[in-house]
Amino acid sequence: MSSVKPKLRDAAIASGLVTEQQLRAATAAVVQTHDGVRTARDVSDKKLARQLVKMELLSEYQSEQLLSGRTKLTLGPYIITDWIGQGGMGQVFKAVHELLGRESAIKVLPLHKITPEAISNFRREIRAQAKLDHPNLVRAYDAGEDGNVQYLVVEYVPGTDLRRLVRSKGKLSVNQAANIVRQSADGLKQAHKEGLIHRDIKPGNILVTPGGIAKLSDLGLAFCLDDPKDPRVGKIVGTADYLSPEQIKNPNHITSASDIYSLGCTLYYAVTGKVPFPGGNSRNKAKRHLEETPWHPRRFNEDVSDEFVDLMSDMMAKDPRQRIQTANEVAERLSPWAEDNSPLRDEDLDERPRWTSPNSSIDTQQTDPNMDIAELAMSEMSDASGSHATMSGDDSVTEGGSNSGVMRTKPPIPTSVASKYKSAGHLPDEVLFSKTILIVSTGVALLVGALVGFLAGVFMYAAP
Repeated sequence: MSSVKPKLRDAAIASGLVTEQQLRAATAAVVQTHDGVRTARDVSDKKLARQLVKMELLSEYQSEQLLSGRTKLTLGPYIITDWIGQGGMGQVFKAVHELLGRESAIKVLPLHKITPEAISNFRREIRAQAKLDHPNLVRAYDAGEDGNVQYLVVEYVPGTDLRRLVRSKGKLSVNQAANIVRQSADGLKQAHKEGLIHRDIKPGNILVTPGGIAKLSDLGLAFCLDDPKDPRVGKIVGTADYLSPEQIKNPNHITSASDIYSLGCTLYYAVTGKVPFPGGNSRNKAKRHLEETPWHPRRFNEDVSDEFVDLMSDMMAKDPRQRIQTANEVAERLSPWAEDNSPLRDEDLDERPRWTSPNSSIDTQQTDPNMDIAELAMSEMSDASGSHATMSGDDSVTEGGSNSGVMRTKPPIPTSVASKYKSAGHLPDEVLFSKTILIVSTGVALLVGALVGFLAGVFMYAAP
């Protein structure tokens, strides 16, 4: 009879991750180091699994899977070592190539989404990323099928994403934000050069390494300007907090300038810790992108200069013709603030998953990620009639290091021209409070006076 309990032993051997000799060595180590464990038969599955992790024969994720009886921990030549999260295109795993030893991230198309259209879109993403090779873009390494599982292998980027960095640490300094967004603009320039429009630029899609290197990721919604057969042309796709007005109003005619707007919203978020239009659902956010101007950035970060605000304004102009036209110009204009490279400290970057399921409790949002804004487009914007929407709103009022958002207590700046940012003054909270008290007091006094006058008239009329 074997000295190792059948469940874990059989699962470990079946997975191909551990040999019989390694199992025996791990079992002997448990017996030697644990009081109350006298023989190999006394070694529990959990103790043995912990020992295998301690001996670096298994990862924590692998041990959990084996304890659950799951033995399929490979995709082609890649050994799955961890679960990173879930993105719009499916599950994302951390893996290592069996022969090369290179760590990668593997995006897997969910089995329940395997339809001809889904497979076509997934393969388009593979081809789109394969065309790109730039230090500020997440590189594609490989792709393949394992049975009926479709997967894409991309560069694994240690660190975190910009969204989680801001949520955990608060708004960034102007230099840090400029450095990250400038690098993202450099990567975006390469994508645009290849005729690709990203369409979903947001903080969650900008990865930041411990050395301060930013990489733009997730080209799953990108489409090629030169491919009229791309099924995503004419669809409203992206994340509500970062959608350009033209993506909402006329998705059949978007250009690379749409990515500039989304990158501007991302820069706004980085230096303020707030999305441009917090609160509400996707419908509300879409209307506000069309009609309103965000709060002046200095309301949330007094270190933002007028020149920096002007730059954000030029990136977020409602009319794409008045917007900065190229990612190269964005990078050049950001350079004065980012020229020292302003790398983030290693301790600022945690190893959290960078793709998170929309239903995850850690990121509960007020934005409805499934809200179809095609109805809004058809009812209020005639030239967007008939569009199909694929939108998510995974950034909301709660964005920020404190995880508690600041609801709007003032009306929006009364103009939709972003360049008017500069003239929007910052009203101190104490002044706002005193003016509010004055208005309320005046209103109450008028109401009381009217009531007294009414009662006096009634009594005079009723008197004999």
